[in-house]
Amino acid sequence: MIAGLLPAGVCAAEAFGDDGPAGRAVLFPAERAAVAGVSPERLREFTTVRGCARAALAGLGAAPAPLVPGPLGAPGWPAGVVGSMTHCAGYRAAAVARVSAYASLGIDAEPLEPLPAVVAARVVGPVERAWLREDFPPGGLPCDRLVFSAKEAAYKAFSPWLGGRFGFQDFTVRPYPDGTFLAIPPESETPLPVLPEEGLLGRWSARSGILLTSLLVQQSEI
Repeated sequence: MIAGLLPAGVCAAEAFGDDGPAGRAVLFPAERAAVAGVSPERLREFTTVRGCARAALAGLGAAPAPLVPGPLGAPGWPAGVVGSMTHCAGYRAAAVARVSAYASLGIDAEPLEPLPAVVAARVVGPVERAWLREDFPPGGLPCDRLVFSAKEAAYKAFSPWLGGRFGFQDFTVRPYPDGTFLAIPPESETPLPVLPEEGLLGRWSARSGILLTSLLVQQSEI
């Protein structure tokens, strides 16, 4: 499913649970150390999503390598590669691309259901709520979840330049009914690359009970 949101030159792999080949991936010692003591469920999803990442890297012609979370939680990727991983209940995916074509990318997967009200209040700002009322009919798509997912994908795509953690209210996204969304990066003390003033356009889709988002920063855009 995630491949439908990605352009040529980006390789992706996905799994619907932890029982397939990706779930039997062999972790590198550094990866095992990163999840020492976690719950069995967390270990399974960690292993499966890295199995997806290894399959995506193979599609790119890159050798497998340890993908260890860094200080901000993003995995380290082999030299010359950018990538992103995501998982939610019943779904895991990874996408990778060559640095020569893409400066960064972010993907996210969420269950196709509304956010809890207390979470939605922290994620969706007043301007975004007004946009959603303008662009989407009530009672259809769980738009608060769409905003959440778009911000997750945008955070991953912008994180190489942010230099720190940012909250959901620091990002602004505007989803459109045509399966795209506009993402505007937060202000940062670390200089960001020169991006279009209006932000960057990502993509989203909803199918089989899963909401998917992606945002890619092409080298030509910075």
